[in-house]
Amino acid sequence: MAPWGDAKLFFCLLFITCCCTVTLAEIPVDCCLMVVRDRTVPKAAIADIRKQISGQGCSIDATILVTRRGHELCVAPNVQWVQEVEKHVESLKNFCKKKNYKGPRCFGVKPE
Repeated sequence: MAPWGDAKLFFCLLFITCCCTVTLAEIPVDCCLMVVRDRTVPKAAIADIRKQISGQGCSIDATILVTRRGHELCVAPNVQWVQEVEKHVESLKNFCKKKNYKGPRCFGVKPE
């Protein structure tokens, strides 16, 4: 009777492992569901930018602005002021990299 008990235990563990693997593969992605088009944000408040591309787990294209305090705002990627903020953030990252991310201008900017 012991061999059947071992086999049952083995198949139970195999089943649990397979279920856990399947559920881990379906981790939801944090996506923007809508974007802000008409509201502007001061350049000085933004510390980082991420791009969201439709078809890669999310349904719309968006630019995610991350503030110095860690808040996120989804905005339309093709708006003029957003492109200006992107340029500002790139120059801010270069400046902070040279200063070893120290100083008041580098507050909230994370090393790459």
